[in-house]
Amino acid sequence: MLAPTEVRTKVLDIIADVALDDDLSGLKDDVALREQLDLDSMDFLDIVMELKKRHKIEVPQEDYPRLATMDSCVEYLTPKFNQ
Repeated sequence: MLAPTEVRTKVLDIIADVALDDDLSGLKDDVALREQLDLDSMDFLDIVMELKKRHKIEVPQEDYPRLATMDSCVEYLTPKFNQ
């Protein structure tokens, strides 16, 4: 069973691999990731694909808005990591 902090770390690992030039140390959990990082729609899709590839987690397109902030990512993904 993964704790929310562990889920956050896994999401950060993926973002770090996708957004290579971005500094994630000052990331605010309640602010939209796309506002804080230089992520375009292809980067976002890469994150979703990495979730599927690394962790077998499928995110349907209608749920993409639920991945807007780190808080919402953790809230949405924690139950999926623990299935």
